Amino acid sequence: MSVDGRTIVLAGATSASGLAVATSLVAAGARVIATGRSDDRLAPLRERGAETVVADATSLTEMSGLASGLEAVDGVIPLVGGWRGGGGLAGQSDEDLHALLPAFEAVRATSRAFDGLLRESDAGRFALVSSTAVARPLAGGANYVAVKAASEAWGRAVAQGFTKAARDAGGPLRAASVIFRAKALDADALAPAVTALWDAEADALNDRIIEL
Repeated sequence: MSVDGRTIVLAGATSASGLAVATSLVAAGARVIATGRSDDRLAPLRERGAETVVADATSLTEMSGLASGLEAVDGVIPLVGGWRGGGGLAGQSDEDLHALLPAFEAVRATSRAFDGLLRESDAGRFALVSSTAVARPLAGGANYVAVKAASEAWGRAVAQGFTKAARDAGGPLRAASVIFRAKALDADALAPAVTALWDAEADALNDRIIEL
């Protein structure tokens, strides 16, 4: 098992985390396809060896269009994030919730668009980034934690789907859905953790929460 030679899609990858993950994957021999809504912001990823596509990670239509043009995909990592919080429950505004929702929307859109390709891979990996705050929500971060909790629930549903598909086919589990939790996201910790997803078998990873 290795990430070398595999095709990995990083959706919404124009952040520092996206750059770090892309750099690590390319260095390990992977083909990286990074998406973002701004071609200018994708330029640093191209400089690190990633292929880039201007596409909205929250759009099922755009993610499905990307998937339809690829013959094989071995990994999908949605990296849309953001933080808004504070002010207790009274401070949890609708505006802040709507600003945070794209992170969940990206998890939904990418997992649905690439589900078939990940199941076809001999080592399909879907991974999302969450927060340790999900285990201990605070009033001032209720909007943020609610979105992360929804994303985790979706990621676990993806894991169950992989398990059921393998069982129905009478074959081994080859795809895995993983949740990374971080107290404060460190790009330098996330990058090697993502790269290592192809070092282990799917049954050791599927439906697993990995704390960074």
